[in-house]
Amino acid sequence: MAVPKNAVAVTKVVSKTAVTKHDSVVTIWTIGHSTRPIDEFLDLLNEYHIETVVDVRRFPGSRKYPQYGKESLEITLAENSINYQWIEALGGRRRASPNSVNTAWRNTSFRGYADYMDSPEFAQGLSQLLQFATNARTVIMCAEAVWWRCHRSMIADELCVREIKIIHILDAKHEVLHPMTSPARVVRGRLTYTLP
Repeated sequence: MAVPKNAVAVTKVVSKTAVTKHDSVVTIWTIGHSTRPIDEFLDLLNEYHIETVVDVRRFPGSRKYPQYGKESLEITLAENSINYQWIEALGGRRRASPNSVNTAWRNTSFRGYADYMDSPEFAQGLSQLLQFATNARTVIMCAEAVWWRCHRSMIADELCVREIKIIHILDAKHEVLHPMTSPARVVRGRLTYTLP
């Protein structure tokens, strides 16, 4: 699996060295369920001591992998003492505006999400996520295995601007500290995907 060049591998987080809800810095993890068997997914959540899964799929279902459908996943996580929250307002699959200013993104799907990130709905969803992350070890989850091909990367950009530590879980032994995506810029303290 090729990780973007500006990504930084970090040592796997364990309970004694991990940033927790009692520390001054909030950490949020990200994960893609991909084609993993549900037991492997649960093992990863336990390995990273995750207490809350925040589902950021706009449409939280999977015909091919029904174990990751909203209702099934919510039950499975509850049986394993893990909280499940779906925040539709953070979901992807947003259309780009014809007058989009976020032209640093060539991919129209990412440009559409960048446009959506300026909405009150996105801000409200982000606020909900931060409430969960302040009170429990939280992972944001989508379907895409790799974070750099998923809108999780853009949520992570916004959180980094807010000085939240973001760690992308690749597997039980590999994780990456979030580097800002290459189209991202911070102008006057705000994230933008406009061209310079």
